[in-house]
Amino acid sequence: MRKLYWIAIAIFLFVSACTKIESTTIGSGLIPTIDGVTTFDTTMDVFTNSFVEESPNAVKVYKTDDHVIGVTNDPLFGQTSAKAFFEIKPTFYKFSLPNVQELVPDSAVLILSYKGVFGDTLLSQNWEVRELDESLRGDTVFNVSKTFATGNLLGTKTIDIPHLKDSVNDRFENANNQIRIKLSSSFRDKLMKQFDSSATGAYASDSLFRLNFKGFAVMPAANSPGNALIRINLLDTNTKLALFYKYHVKDSAATKIDTAVSYFRFSDGTSTTVSGNANYIERSYAGSLFAKFNDRSRNDSLVFIQSSPGTFATVKIPRLREFPNAIIHRAELLTFQAPDFDPYFNVFTPPRFMLLSGYDSTNKLKINVPNDFIISSTGINLETFGGYLAQKGVPGYNAIYAYTFDLTRYTQGIVTRKDSSMTLRLSAPSNDSLRYTEPYPSTISATTYYIVPSGANNVADGRVRLGGGGMSRNSPLRMRFRIIYSPI
Repeated sequence: MRKLYWIAIAIFLFVSACTKIESTTIGSGLIPTIDGVTTFDTTMDVFTNSFVEESPNAVKVYKTDDHVIGVTNDPLFGQTSAKAFFEIKPTFYKFSLPNVQELVPDSAVLILSYKGVFGDTLLSQNWEVRELDESLRGDTVFNVSKTFATGNLLGTKTIDIPHLKDSVNDRFENANNQIRIKLSSSFRDKLMKQFDSSATGAYASDSLFRLNFKGFAVMPAANSPGNALIRINLLDTNTKLALFYKYHVKDSAATKIDTAVSYFRFSDGTSTTVSGNANYIERSYAGSLFAKFNDRSRNDSLVFIQSSPGTFATVKIPRLREFPNAIIHRAELLTFQAPDFDPYFNVFTPPRFMLLSGYDSTNKLKINVPNDFIISSTGINLETFGGYLAQKGVPGYNAIYAYTFDLTRYTQGIVTRKDSSMTLRLSAPSNDSLRYTEPYPSTISATTYYIVPSGANNVADGRVRLGGGGMSRNSPLRMRFRIIYSPI
């Protein structure tokens, strides 16, 4: 009994240097009541800094992913500009328009499947469609740093975001969530009058078509207004090139004119040779608030996390290895959005998924938090580990966005087995990967786990400013590390 008494005194002296005590929101029946006799809690300081991703331009956008187009100007994170490059082509070869009498070209319309928006939906922006002067490769997944040369202007469009969900109802289409851009008459005539399926014609084969037309570039026009990134999906059935034409129809009474349409599409390779695609995304942090937080010797009061390609934050818990041995009932990293003085608090929304990981600087790979971040046959244990965006009631504020992470087993390993205490990393990945190690005491070799947008974030979608470890101790938004424990 006396030994346990002196251990309890030692732990009390250690944690009295930490911030103490806050009410729990854990709500787990497995956690004993904090009574200050056998079960205690304490809040430890963390040290935080923000960084640009080491290789932001290495982020890739795959054919199945939503692509982004648009411009943003964010006082917290700076400027973003995004362009999409892709091939839309006939669904078979040799291709030809229907053999009808006196076919008359009517219009060519590029139709893009609208999937959502990040940013200000009330501001319009001006887009232009240009013809690619440089060929794409259908078998290559390009980084977001890759751009392509463009040539002729084929069409323009003022994008009025609130109306993108409007329905289109006519004899050819009953759909919504479409961006429709009418293309030039010269381009229309090239596709409908000049191209043919003769032996050397553009419609004779995929290779000849790609030689004669390399694809589309869709981008914001120079000096375009707007403050949003708009998501499109190339493989969705809403995305296509529509060729409308008129022709003469003879019946028993007279000759009349009718209208028809033929569609070109983006191909994943199941019908024709696979289409090429790329999504160029340029970030500039000059003049932003994030750029001012570059003193790495300082415990930042604010941290800045932007979805890939973007920024991340490091989180250190300096005194964790000094914590005396104890039974750890719960250890959690608490993070809260810092909305003060953010004019776009409800416009540029936080990432829906935040990854807390370690980092292998030698191999430049993210690694899982040992023993707590677990991957099973059903996927990642995010419901218990944490990572998805939630709202919490915080004194002095209404509902605040927050991310909470369970680090109980990780902490137990440090205080009991003297495992390594990591510099943790908060990031908002899109297409990414990490090296995964099974929980202790497994000796199975590490494997690679791929993080995809469907379970994480769409590319360039989301940003958040969190309270950092250097924020005032009196602020309920300060990032901190909380432990509920019983002395051994």
